[in-house]
Amino acid sequence: MSSPAIKRVTVNLPRHLLEDAGEVTGVGMTETIVQGLQLLARRRAYTKAMALKGKLDLRIDLDASRERAGR
Repeated sequence: MSSPAIKRVTVNLPRHLLEDAGEVTGVGMTETIVQGLQLLARRRAYTKAMALKGKLDLRIDLDASRERAGR
């Protein structure tokens, strides 16, 4: 199993933001920054999904998709 690609960076961050974020996450600096970056990626995916709202005509039979017998 290969390890994920890592990019070492040096950044200047406002101390209070990093401290506040660390208190929220309860983990170290690296993990806190990674969680923040993951949140940004999820927000982008959410925004893209919301842009499709009303543009897709989906007709899904939920019982069939869940492999349930008719009631």
